[in-house]
Formats: sequence, structure tokens, C-alpha cells
Amino acid sequence: MDSTVHTIGATSGQDKELHSVFGKVLRELRTQVGLTQEQLGFECELDRTFISLLERGLRQPTLTTLFALAEKLKVPASTIIQHVEEAYQAKLTDKKP
Repeated sequence: MDSTVHTIGATSGQDKELHSVFGKVLRELRTQVGLTQEQLGFECELDRTFISLLERGLRQPTLTTLFALAEKLKVPASTIIQHVEEAYQAKLTDKKP
């Protein structure tokens, strides 16, 4: 396991990439369980437009929202975070010269 520590939020570019990665992971998990944005929003008591904003990386969830999403996506919240971390690290690795 890579022991390198990356400071999240050091630049707005890193923030945007992390938000984008979270959105892609959320979309993948949502489609895997066969839910629309509207269905997921309804199940989590969130508006469909908020789900869309999350998936486009324009908003980030609170911990409460993350746990609600995880429950409806039938995965532990830690699995969502793990997928985000892996995808984000892969993006960082791809950008290295």
C-alpha cells in the first residue's frame, strides 16, 4: 500500500478532481443497483437535482447524506470512500510525468 499522503484541498484543482471522482463513483454505484437519480433522491429524502449535482461534482455530501446514500446503494459508506480514494489515487498517478 502506498504510504504517500496527499493533502486534499491544497488547491482548487485537486478539490474539483476529488469532487468529480466522487460523482463518478456515485453514478456507477447508482446504476449498478438500477436506480434513477429521482429514485435514489426519493429513497434518501433528497431532491433529484441534488443527486445530479453530486454526480457532476458540483456538490459534496455531508456524512449523514453519505450514510443515507450508502444504505440505499446497498454498500457500506466505507466502500464508497474506498472507491473514491482508489480512483482519485489512480488519477494522481496518471498525471505524474
